[in-house]
Amino acid sequence: MNRSEKIAYLNAKKEYGFEDLRTIMELLRSEGGCPWDREQTHESIRRDFIEETYEVIEAIDKNDYELMREELGDVLLQVAFHVRIEEEIGHFTMEDVLTEICAKLIHRHPHIFADVEAKTSEKVLENWDKIKNEEKQRETVTSRLRSVPPSLPALMKAAKVGKRASCFDFPDAESAFLKIEEESAEIKEIMGADNKEMLEEEIGDLLFSVANFARKSGIDPEMALANATKKFINRFEAIEIEAEKMGKNVENMSQNELDAIWNAKKVK
Repeated sequence: MNRSEKIAYLNAKKEYGFEDLRTIMELLRSEGGCPWDREQTHESIRRDFIEETYEVIEAIDKNDYELMREELGDVLLQVAFHVRIEEEIGHFTMEDVLTEICAKLIHRHPHIFADVEAKTSEKVLENWDKIKNEEKQRETVTSRLRSVPPSLPALMKAAKVGKRASCFDFPDAESAFLKIEEESAEIKEIMGADNKEMLEEEIGDLLFSVANFARKSGIDPEMALANATKKFINRFEAIEIEAEKMGKNVENMSQNELDAIWNAKKVK
């Protein structure tokens, strides 16, 4: 089909499939297509990919399947967009992407597609990591640590690094907690030293220790911090509402006044 025929075909449809998405991206990026879409590069839409992914997470957290359906479509669009850019250059195609992921899934599930036995989720994950390290030729622990994506949120990355360094890990959560106390004491020692570089380093050590304690306790530190932040916002909203009832503005109230309301709400 030529361009006009493809447009007419898409306009006439009421339901669409994956190939239709590919055709739409082709039309948007081709000569005579959308000026904005034609200008985009991997780098220019990088942030969009991150934002769309977080919006899927938001839908999951809200247990909102309609929002999830929409946001998953937006993520799929990002995949199609990036692949279309590479198809134009000639580096790879959507078929290459699909072939690679299918081959990877088959290879990393030998308990399904071969004769390896794995009756528990733990064994499945153990096999997955072993096969992945073999594929990536990660022969040393350090190479596995460096392979953790640098763009991950810092707490998530810290937990992953701590887990991969299992040969140099805390034996239990209690031992990991003692490290938190140690790092907290070191921060206290330098608080009045007016050395921001040293303070930044020690705060980093403390956060890394907290991430390890959470991991050893079976807690996702990234999720724990997200929930704590959400709780803070909710409590602050309650403080502001209470202040408004008192005819006051939180921005003009003393710390003691705000603390009193905060503590009352916290107890409640």
